[in-house]
Amino acid sequence: MKSMTGYGRAEYKDDFIDLLVEIRTVNNRNLDINTKMPRAFAGFEDKLRKCIQKRIRRGRTDVFVSFSDNREKAGRFEIDYALAESYAAAAKALSERCGVENDVTVTSLMRLPEVIKDGNAFDDCSEFESVLLETADKALDVLDAMRTAEGGKLVTDIEVRMQTVAKLVERIAECAPKVKESYAEKLKARMEEALKDVGYDEARLLSEVAFFADKSNIDEEITRLQSHIAQFGRLVGTEGSGKQIDFLIQEFNREANTICSKANDIRITDLGLLLKGEIEKIREQVQNLE
Repeated sequence: MKSMTGYGRAEYKDDFIDLLVEIRTVNNRNLDINTKMPRAFAGFEDKLRKCIQKRIRRGRTDVFVSFSDNREKAGRFEIDYALAESYAAAAKALSERCGVENDVTVTSLMRLPEVIKDGNAFDDCSEFESVLLETADKALDVLDAMRTAEGGKLVTDIEVRMQTVAKLVERIAECAPKVKESYAEKLKARMEEALKDVGYDEARLLSEVAFFADKSNIDEEITRLQSHIAQFGRLVGTEGSGKQIDFLIQEFNREANTICSKANDIRITDLGLLLKGEIEKIREQVQNLE
């Protein structure tokens, strides 16, 4: 299993271009890919996304692409005359309105945003598509190695905690049958103390004990938890099962809550609270598994 958190980086350099691809991932319920690349590479985005989707199932994935074209090119600039005229007209209107000198020059106009553009900025870069995808694939290899290593550590920690959960469930299962006996003894002692020499209805006592036993019975919850533990053991070794395990841990928590509310026994309540604590720690770790 893999962690959803990782970082991968790969570079491509030759005599003509420098290309850098960085991929950073963090946990997220679904796969969310965000790309930041030169506008000249916009046509490659769909193929880049498909390349990533083959390797990553879920998580927020930020992709950064930087590109430098070192080929010799003749200088070529494009002028946005309409924009320049709008700037000049605005300066003239402001000068007349405020009664100040209009000191707009050609040099100052050229410095304004978007008036002068690099005519080479949007050249056809289709020849670099294969280089981009190959470099991205290498970055994904580095990312994958980091996520696999981190995922192994997470799984080890989760498995240890699940062993603690299994022991707590076992102890709860041992305590559960004694709750009915303990309640019957306490109720009988209280009735004898309250009534003293007066006789009491033994059948009524048994009825009350039976009602309590039914109300506080947690056998079903214990059985479900044992089933969940077995299911966890099957899923934890399966790649890409993080979402399923996350859902399963929610079921663990539901059963633990029910045990704490039904038990009516301090020993089981204490064990149930410890159980909930371990489940919460597992849940935090599982949310970072792919």
